Amino acid sequence: MSGMFQASRFVLAALSVTALGLVACKSTPTVEPKTEAAAKAAPVAAPQPVKKADVASPSSGSIHIDEKITKLCGDLPEAHFAFDSAEVGPTAGALLDPLARCFVSGPGKGKGLRTVGHADARGETEYNFALGMKRAASISAYLQGKGMEKGRLESTSKGELEATGEDESGWARDRKVEIFLSE
Repeated sequence: MSGMFQASRFVLAALSVTALGLVACKSTPTVEPKTEAAAKAAPVAAPQPVKKADVASPSSGSIHIDEKITKLCGDLPEAHFAFDSAEVGPTAGALLDPLARCFVSGPGKGKGLRTVGHADARGETEYNFALGMKRAASISAYLQGKGMEKGRLESTSKGELEATGEDESGWARDRKVEIFLSE
């Protein structure tokens, strides 16, 4: 009985140490080094997020329209959304409104769209996949609100899988939603 009590205490202690380690890891995100020289240095703490209202600066993300859609609908304005955000802001609306018109009553009528969300490489992998999905879904929801049928919209996430940024402007390029014509 005494051996079983000691084994239980050992398991409880091991679980406590593991839980503390997970909490410590969660609270101190790091940016993975991209070069061999940087890999030898200690991990760097992730920079503090920029203001969420900052949607016009190089630190914001963007919405990319596939060339096939541009040929179908004509030139569409550029649009951005803020760091760590999936919110469709005013500049995104300026792009998405004509896109919705094109697919509700214009040349894209009856065709479908696929939105793919992306995130930069900072933060947890699961979080970045979820953020990419939220971004893609928010674009799809906006288009639905403008009259596009839900069955013609598909949302997916690539999270940080294609992220290549190593500084603020590179991370901003990684934060995006791509919109493709479904075929």
